[in-house]
Amino acid sequence: MPLLKFDLIQGRSDDELRQLLDTTHQAMVHAFDVPASDRYQCVTQHRPGELVLDDTGLGYPRSDKVVLLHIVSRPRSESQKVQFYRLLAERLEQNCGVSPDDLIIALVENSDADWSFGRGRAQFLTGEL
Repeated sequence: MPLLKFDLIQGRSDDELRQLLDTTHQAMVHAFDVPASDRYQCVTQHRPGELVLDDTGLGYPRSDKVVLLHIVSRPRSESQKVQFYRLLAERLEQNCGVSPDDLIIALVENSDADWSFGRGRAQFLTGEL
């Protein structure tokens, strides 16, 4: 059950946002082998100039379509992470016109005790999930 938080520059249409979220979810389901019903996504849009996302000296040009994706997830294997990064970059370019140079991903892992899906319960620990 990864939690995905997107930081974007304002200007995408509702359809473009939906395509971005759907494409990302499909890549996550494929690479992380999570159920399709595990979908937790949040979008924050910023005015131009409120996102400063340099390329760390790699020479990647950034555009106004840049996507900063924060993922909080239970542990994933290195191969799953690499597959997700590659698959998402390919699919966002194909489905959304987002250049691979405009995709930044930060994945943070946590444990089963770090999740509650409601009612003040730790469903991974109680066996409900």
